[in-house]
Amino acid sequence: MKKGILILFVLFSTILTAQWKPAGNKIKTKWAETITTVNVLNQYPRPIMKRSDWKNLNGLWEYSISEYGNPKPEKFDGDILVPFPVESGLSGVMKEVGASKELWYQTNFTVPGNWKGKNILLHFGAVDWKADVWINDVKVGSHSGGYTPFSFDITPFLKGTSQNITVKVWDPSSDGQQPRGKQVKNPNGIWYTPVTGIWQTVWLEPVNTKSISSIKTISDIDGSTIKISANVKGASYGDVFEVTVFDGEKTIANVKSSVYEEINISLKNPKLWSPESPFLYRMALKLISKGKITDEVKSYFAMRKVSIKKDGNGIVRMQLNNKDYFQFGPLDQGWWPDGLYTAPSDEALKYDIIKTKELGFNMIRKHVKVEPARWYTYCDELGILVWQDMPNGGDSPQEWQNRKYFDGKELIRTPESEKIYRKEWKEIIDYLYSYPSIVVWVPFNESWGQFKTEEIVEWTKTYDPGRLVNPASGGNHYRTGDILDLHNYPGPDLFLYDAQRATVLGEYGGIGLPLEGHLWKTDNNWGYVKFKNSKETTDEYIKYAQQLMKLIKVGFSAAVYTQTTDVEGEINGFMTYDRKVDKLDVERVNQINKQVIETLQQ
Repeated sequence: MKKGILILFVLFSTILTAQWKPAGNKIKTKWAETITTVNVLNQYPRPIMKRSDWKNLNGLWEYSISEYGNPKPEKFDGDILVPFPVESGLSGVMKEVGASKELWYQTNFTVPGNWKGKNILLHFGAVDWKADVWINDVKVGSHSGGYTPFSFDITPFLKGTSQNITVKVWDPSSDGQQPRGKQVKNPNGIWYTPVTGIWQTVWLEPVNTKSISSIKTISDIDGSTIKISANVKGASYGDVFEVTVFDGEKTIANVKSSVYEEINISLKNPKLWSPESPFLYRMALKLISKGKITDEVKSYFAMRKVSIKKDGNGIVRMQLNNKDYFQFGPLDQGWWPDGLYTAPSDEALKYDIIKTKELGFNMIRKHVKVEPARWYTYCDELGILVWQDMPNGGDSPQEWQNRKYFDGKELIRTPESEKIYRKEWKEIIDYLYSYPSIVVWVPFNESWGQFKTEEIVEWTKTYDPGRLVNPASGGNHYRTGDILDLHNYPGPDLFLYDAQRATVLGEYGGIGLPLEGHLWKTDNNWGYVKFKNSKETTDEYIKYAQQLMKLIKVGFSAAVYTQTTDVEGEINGFMTYDRKVDKLDVERVNQINKQVIETLQQ
């Protein structure tokens, strides 16, 4: 019987996959070759708050592109592989949408029979940009924001055995005021292909009426304590929140409190987290009502501290766990030639972090993009510091210098644009608050959409006092926040210095090496400087690193090299865009990078 079921499953998978194939003729990663329509990104999407039961809705859905404002189409255009954006090759569609059109999705699903009596949550990892959702032709909610997860309790709208879900997406790309990172409708140079629609996992989860909706952890290594709080849906007075903390398999704490109270746990001789020793404490969290467990999730936390302090020479240094610590890593854009914003597999998502560690770095600057939750958990587990950018947005680059929009120092946003920014920045911080790997928030990059800098920075610092705030990486500089961030291409240069904040080199490098057979574009590929082979490129990288070491001693406290991979027309990565070739000598880069990081200890 089991053998027969397996044969039927293989046949079903083969039939479905035959209906789908990647679109276009762009280069692809090796992981694209392993994708079928029934195994798409099928790992649990939110490991920092994990339940035992869930259902993945990724796979083939119907799609249609229609004029903005039109009703739901009676007939759809074809199939799309969710969660790959419609412009990507792996979606099987590879079509543009734009501000004048809307993208519709539709699929059917069943709720597992053993979920009876549960509330069913419909989760979206991320949808770019505005999503309206219907269940069985009843609109259940909307969400705007292309980088954060959202969910709806769809229990009241379920009927019968088969359920229908419809999603409508509008994304104005570079014609709009919303955060969009490097997406533009006419990609070229450092600007890339638009991403529209569902681009992270869609999934179902059963919960009880009383359930944990989010958790928040704040570590204090100076006081040897961890603070844990939870948002609880359906809570009533008398309900209890229980936290059990594990060091490996050993239980080291078990604490209970009212659901309305924060739990504060003292740890004896806490193990500190760092890139060299990324130790994570594991947790089991229970919600108890009238003596019965109504919800249970698994999570983790780390004990670590990030701060700034003047060294013996009066230079402000970045510190990790109260020790001077030079942070050094690549600019990581998180783009894929086959999936655009969406990694083709979970292994691929993890691969770039592993390669960054192999190159000898201890940090990643996640550049104007926010990743799926699993990416941040991998950073926590593998041990890599993260600088998290806010994806830029606002008016188009061509309008920044227009006097109507620019006051000579900052962008003058419309009230609607400012409202969108503030909402989405807060949602991003809320989403990522408990990941210990994140140590720096970067609200602006190179004056792209930069507005009310001092106000935004002070709000960010107040909202999350446990991290550093880098006001504007390479942008218009205001004396606010914790960091002065300089950009200089191609080689490093210390041309400004701040005696009260940490001075960092937020971008440099960009050494280009185009490799035939691994290019997104056949011509007009771009790098700040170009070389002909791996040895020349590696030699130039090492020359810059040696220059950087001299500048560290006189002022720099961190540096970011551009970049992890080639991206579309940019050919300045450590790896080709398809991740099939390491363009530089990994061993030589690793050796010099470790020397750079250890400069402060010399």
